Amino acid sequence: MTDIKKAKQILLSGEYTCVLRKGDIVYTSTLRGVKPLVQFIESGNSFFDFVAADKVVGKATAFLYIILGVKSIYASVISAPALDLLQKNKIEISYGTLVDYIINREGTGICPFEEAVLDVEDTKTAYIVIQNKINLYSSESQNIN
Repeated sequence: MTDIKKAKQILLSGEYTCVLRKGDIVYTSTLRGVKPLVQFIESGNSFFDFVAADKVVGKATAFLYIILGVKSIYASVISAPALDLLQKNKIEISYGTLVDYIINREGTGICPFEEAVLDVEDTKTAYIVIQNKINLYSSESQNIN
């Protein structure tokens, strides 16, 4: 069984939101949104040539996978902007459902992270935009408490 099929099988077991795999090395997360990928990037580990399986891939997540250097992704749900970006960057992609955009957690509109990077074309700028959005949400949640 290929790495991507094994990663997909782990993802579809229902326990994880994303899986990174290369041979016998497997990283998993139960965190939602961009958080697990930002943590993987900040870990300092190399994920070059890994494969990934993810429940939801929007354009922000696609940028993070490009930064990680994965070679192939399975997405249960993927947005059209994410698919386009991954194809332009020559990352193999397979998916379950293609949607126009990823919806926010309230189901009332577009995911704020996808919306923030919709017009962004380079990974460096995308990462800065994503970090700024994370920091905004972190400061808002601290003000609520």
